[in-house]
Amino acid sequence: MDPRATIEAMLRPDLRGRTAYGAPQLAVPVALNTNENSYPVPAVVVEAMTRAVAEAAAGLNRYPDREFTALRTDLAAYLSRGGTPVDAAQVWAGNGSNEVLLHLLQAFGGPGRVAVGFTPAYSMHPIIATTTGTTWVDGMRGVAGDGAFDLDATSAVAQVREHRPDVVLLCSPNNPTGTALGLDVVEAVHDATTGLVVVDEAYAEFARPGTPSALTLLAGRPRLVVTRTMSKAFALAGGRLGYLAAAPALVDALRLVRMPYHLSTPTQAVARAALAHADLMLETVGVVKEQRDRIVDALTRMGLEPVPSDANFVLFGGLADSHATWQALLERGVLVRDVGIPHYLRVTAGTPEETTAFLDALAALVPTHAGAAS
Repeated sequence: MDPRATIEAMLRPDLRGRTAYGAPQLAVPVALNTNENSYPVPAVVVEAMTRAVAEAAAGLNRYPDREFTALRTDLAAYLSRGGTPVDAAQVWAGNGSNEVLLHLLQAFGGPGRVAVGFTPAYSMHPIIATTTGTTWVDGMRGVAGDGAFDLDATSAVAQVREHRPDVVLLCSPNNPTGTALGLDVVEAVHDATTGLVVVDEAYAEFARPGTPSALTLLAGRPRLVVTRTMSKAFALAGGRLGYLAAAPALVDALRLVRMPYHLSTPTQAVARAALAHADLMLETVGVVKEQRDRIVDALTRMGLEPVPSDANFVLFGGLADSHATWQALLERGVLVRDVGIPHYLRVTAGTPEETTAFLDALAALVPTHAGAAS
């Protein structure tokens, strides 16, 4: 019997026929497909990380601090800089925000329970739900050209009441659209359900001025969770550190599902070194936002349809065949993301030089690749 068929027959029924998550990792001159920060970690921070790991190395015969107490304290201090006090007891962390989301679904989802997200949104949300045996329901956002992928409180509440979920996943700013949610939507969804409400704020640091954070809503709402990551604004995608803020009782519940010592000593050391240099690490955020806005302006002038973004990327439409445009850009050395939305592609805002390369390549293609109806 074919080994693949053997494994397929043994696999959980709900996983059969599925494909694994994975954006293309290709050797190209301009890689703008995974929303990484294009700027390397500053040399002074590299030195601090190296010293921290070297100091910890002699003790690697011992397990790491299971409670990652010092890291949680540092993360709480960083979040509190935004004006909303956060205590270390409210903070949890994992190997990337995906693991943090996995812990939440392990604890509050599972067989017989339902999770709702609003599509299009982060593609890992339904995957994480499925791996925990949670039933996933695709809620819907606005239609392109009529709300440009927005989600309003009335629509969100109606869908939550219809599906009665145990977990609701909201993205703000949303991936792949870049659109942020008003706090009225978060509050309305929270009040319309008795389940957990998770606001994924992976791109919060890139939001335009005046865009609120759901951190301001945590007080008095023990069912509300805000997740963050150090992969984007902190340019630490390879460090794999995601975290959340929530009520201490909810954080305590996550200890029931985490693997023992899940955050390694080097991971904790690297993350703490980055947080100690937060101002320096975040210096590139403003530059990235400038390139994001430059992309929106340039694509508008090309006659395409960029979605105004509060993230470090831009979703743009107006393409006759989005995959054909993706391939044509790749042949010109520019890798962007085909997110599976007809007539749309997503591009990360990189360095000024990367942005120029993308815009020049796309401008050459527009005469033959544009043309989808709004």
